[in-house]
Amino acid sequence: MTAILEIRNVTKLYGNELALDGLSVGLQANEYISLLGPSGSGKSTLLRIIAGFEKPDAGDIFLEGKSVAGVPAHKRGIGFVSQSFALFPHMSVFDNVAFGLRHREEEPVRDEGEITRRVNDMLDLVGLVDLGDRRISQISGGQKQRVALARTLVADPKIILLDEPLGALDANLRSRMRAELRRIRQQLGITFMHVTGNEQEALAMGDRVAVLDSGRLIQVADPDTVYNRPASARVARFLDCYNMFEGRCEDGERFIAGDTSFPCLANQNAQAGPGFYCVRFDKIRVAPASEAPQPGEVGVRATFITSEYSGPSVMYFFEGQGNKVLEVEYHLSHRQPEEFSLGGEYALLWSPGDALVYA
Repeated sequence: MTAILEIRNVTKLYGNELALDGLSVGLQANEYISLLGPSGSGKSTLLRIIAGFEKPDAGDIFLEGKSVAGVPAHKRGIGFVSQSFALFPHMSVFDNVAFGLRHREEEPVRDEGEITRRVNDMLDLVGLVDLGDRRISQISGGQKQRVALARTLVADPKIILLDEPLGALDANLRSRMRAELRRIRQQLGITFMHVTGNEQEALAMGDRVAVLDSGRLIQVADPDTVYNRPASARVARFLDCYNMFEGRCEDGERFIAGDTSFPCLANQNAQAGPGFYCVRFDKIRVAPASEAPQPGEVGVRATFITSEYSGPSVMYFFEGQGNKVLEVEYHLSHRQPEEFSLGGEYALLWSPGDALVYA
């Protein structure tokens, strides 16, 4: 694949605070890349530097092989959709989308017939062609998000940057808009870079997921790799789907967490010293405390606290050694929900091969 955008060794400081630390990554043509990280990790700063709203203190951005250093934002050919949408409330949907065509600094479109054709094409693409006459105050949050996207797309950008575009929407709208954004991107063949702090959104949206932590990229891979093989304990923590035992690996063969010992397998590349032993929520089997583990199983004893039903799955919460809360996820398409006794003691069991060990 051809890199349409290259970020090379970009560093950004705010006073003494390092927002981006020599960050490098390439975006491929016709790719949807999700940028995942916690608040303060540098996600929005990176987008603003790519767009040209801020300048890096070091490094450079290359678009189609050419540096855009010194190129103002409106001349870069990069679209930007913010979380707030930044629409004009006194204008209609149609006029919001047409605004950039009519008023851009270089070669504004004067032919109203051409404007009408291009705007209606974009409104049709985002499913709003019948709402062109509506005021912004008369449409829903999901529709506003589509208007903001149409306004950006109508200018034929080479890349679209989306800064937490679904953050202001409710859960149902977020789910629908995820599918809509991917459909639009696939139909147009434009590269999208989607910033989010939501791990499910990042995994669902991206052809690749880039995980950002304290201004550095700590993993860039396809969603399956990030989910099943996080590059570090910090990535596993961001994904919020792993129980993490803090302790120490002894001689690369045993991991000691409190009074509990887990075997380390050769393919886990466990290094002697402090580290984390991680088991995904859905890899754990709950059994009565009196039941002997199956051959090859390991686990811990824990007390049942509560459960949380979410439709397709149930999350069970247990309290283990040192008041540590452990989570077990049952996908209801795979297992029947179970009733556990409040305060009852159980065995949480898993295969050692399902665990991940990090220094």
